[in-house]
This record gives sequence, C-alpha cells and structure tokens, in this order.
Amino acid sequence: MALIVPLVNGSRVGEIVTVLGPIRPDELGITDAHDHLFLRSPALPGQDFDDIDRAVEEVTHAASGGLRAIVEVTPIGLGRNPAGLRAVAQATGVHIIAATGYHRDAHYPADHWVRGSTVEQLAERILIDLRQGMHPADWMVEAPLDAALAGVIKAGASYQHISRLEERRLVAAAAGSQETGAPILVHTEIGTCGHEIVDLLMREGVRANRIILAHLDRNPDVELHRELADRGVWLEYDTPGRIKYRPDSQLLDLIDAMVESGHHQALMLGLDLGQRDYFRAYGGGPGLNYLLETFAPRLRSRLGFPAEETILVDNPADAFTWLPDAPAV
Repeated sequence: MALIVPLVNGSRVGEIVTVLGPIRPDELGITDAHDHLFLRSPALPGQDFDDIDRAVEEVTHAASGGLRAIVEVTPIGLGRNPAGLRAVAQATGVHIIAATGYHRDAHYPADHWVRGSTVEQLAERILIDLRQGMHPADWMVEAPLDAALAGVIKAGASYQHISRLEERRLVAAAAGSQETGAPILVHTEIGTCGHEIVDLLMREGVRANRIILAHLDRNPDVELHRELADRGVWLEYDTPGRIKYRPDSQLLDLIDAMVESGHHQALMLGLDLGQRDYFRAYGGGPGLNYLLETFAPRLRSRLGFPAEETILVDNPADAFTWLPDAPAV
C-alpha cells in the first residue's frame, strides 16, 4: 500500500500522544483507558452529548478523586471534537488521548463516506490525524486541521463476526499502526471475535502489544481471556458501575481470577460512558468519578495496591506509548 502522508511533526516513538502534545509514559498517571466526552451516533438515538462545559465539569470531578488521564475513543464520524478535547484538557489538567479510526458498521448510515472509501483512503485519513492534526469535521473534505494529534487508533467488529467493511477498516487501522507505532483499540461487540480480530491484525503485520481489545468483560470467560492475554495483547474491561450488565462483584471476580493466573499485566480499566444518561453532568450516572471513587477501593481491597497500580497506571503507560515498527510476533 503506497501511502504518501508525510511525517511533519517528527517521530513520536517512545512517547504518549495527548491532545496537548506528547508526554513521557511516566507522566500519564492513573488512567481511564476507554471513555467518551463527546459522541453522536445513529446507533444511540437521543443519547448524544457535546457540551464542553459539562465535559469540564465531569472531568474536574473525576480529577478531584485522582484521575490523571482519559483515553477518549470517539472515532471519525461519531461527533469527535478535537478542539473540545483540547479545551477540556486545558481546563482540567487531565491528559486526554484522542482517537482516530472508525467504529463498527452499526454506527455509520448507509450513505456515510466511511462505508464507500477504499482501504487506502481510510488509512490516509488515519495517518493525517496521527501525524498532522485531527480533522475538525466528520467528512472527507478540505478543512484546516486541528492542532491536536490523535494518539490511538479505533476499530470495531460486530457481534460474533467481522463484516467485509469492518475488515477493510481494520486493515486501514493496521496500516496506521505500522506506519507510526500507535496502538489500536478495537471494540469487541459483547466481548466476541477476540481471536479473529487478533488474527486479522497480526496477519497485517501488527504486533500483539499494539492491540487492545475493549469490552471483553461483557463476555467474562476467564479461559478465553487468559488465551488472549497469552498472545500478548491488552485486555480492557469497562463495565464498572454498569449494573445492567452485571454487578461489580462479578467484574471483581473476573479480575481476581486473571490476577491469580498471573495475567494482571495485560489488564486495563475504563468506564466507556457512551451515552449522555451515564454522566452526572447530564443528570445521569454512574459518572466519570465512579472508577476511582467507588470501584477502585473495592479493587484495592481484593488485590492489594501493587496489582491496582499495575492495572490503572503501569499498563496504560505501556499500552498507549507509540512503539517502533517491528515484525509481528
């Protein structure tokens, strides 16, 4: 694939790329590894949220409880707001890693340009976001780029299968990661298709430690999770406080089982607040503060401080650092 987007901001290898610029991995701190501050999707009617002041309010509250970084994984076409993310980071002092890339099919209407684009076009847009600045609009049009760079590549698969168009977008994500060393965070629908996603990305040359599988805790199969962790990929759990899926005690049991088998160095935690009803600033809950104020103390009582530190601090610092190109293993 011949991609001609020039690297104009220099190498980011060995750094974490936030919307206010690159930082050292040891500067990241306690991290919510999967969340949203702005989102708009036809798959979630009536659940849009795009208010900067409310985002600042929500993040400020979470920061008061110790949160230091958020991986904001709203991708292209779903209301991503680069300028808004910069404003929130500046107002709160919280590091924000923004996403490029694309979601699963359900989030794009039939006439959306993402569906009709070639792999080369999709990859080119990803590389512009990573190297030059994020596009302020959802469409493939000429416009001044925002000053912020994306720091992670988003991708997605459907329930129990990867569609033809999702495969195309995963291949484009792989090209973006290969060119830059940026990690890829992949939406797994109800925790399915984990091995298939890893197989596809590694077939395209992506190293296992550049792959983050999100939402696996919605399919709390310990044996499956251990198999995936043994392949060297990251597992990201994001249902704390989401009682409609299961009580926190069951998520804690899952984490405990992974720690017992020595797999805690593959785990990260987020909240994935992908609907306005989940935010305190919009009158809902559990709120962005839930991870540290409610879930983390229970995690600490189960695991002890070293394991908690590994999951909330050390693992995100490793997972979101851009790494040099090397053959997939």
